[in-house]
Amino acid sequence: MVTPECTLVILKPDTVQRAIVGQIISRFEQKGFRIAGMRMLNPTSEKLGIHYADDLVWKKSVGAKTREKMSSRGIAIKESDEEIGARIREWNMKGLQAPVIAIVFEGYHAVELGRKIVGDTEPRSALPGTIRGDFSTDSYDKADEDKRVVRGLVHASGSVKEAEREIKVWFKDEELFDYPRHDWAIMHG
Repeated sequence: MVTPECTLVILKPDTVQRAIVGQIISRFEQKGFRIAGMRMLNPTSEKLGIHYADDLVWKKSVGAKTREKMSSRGIAIKESDEEIGARIREWNMKGLQAPVIAIVFEGYHAVELGRKIVGDTEPRSALPGTIRGDFSTDSYDKADEDKRVVRGLVHASGSVKEAEREIKVWFKDEELFDYPRHDWAIMHG
């Protein structure tokens, strides 16, 4: 039996500063997701260090993916996969050091569909109709040139396991709510 799941979405500082928070939230609500928790905060370095855990496997994985993407564009990177991943972790943490809005959305296939709503990690490559495809033109090239994270507007959990871990970083159990939504039966019944 398929049951609803939760995903974490963080509206990054570029979303907050551009005043497009409502437009982003409405994309998830229109898909039928229910807000289970939401809060605005200025994350501490400690919280960001937990969210972007200093994990060797993660750093090597992200580094390898980055190397592959850059190689497909004819760009060779001299750093090791671990060094690339460490740099990306640092940039990701710096990129969230301003007010953000953390939201837990609940619904069937919330993680998978949430990633589709958000679009490709690189906004330049994201399809029209996705958040990143509609609201950003940033690229890896420009971000690397500026030595910063890609301005992708949102973070969305990449897997159910990741969502479960991340939600615990940003929310206490008592900050998450279960309530009836009248359209739930129509959307998911």
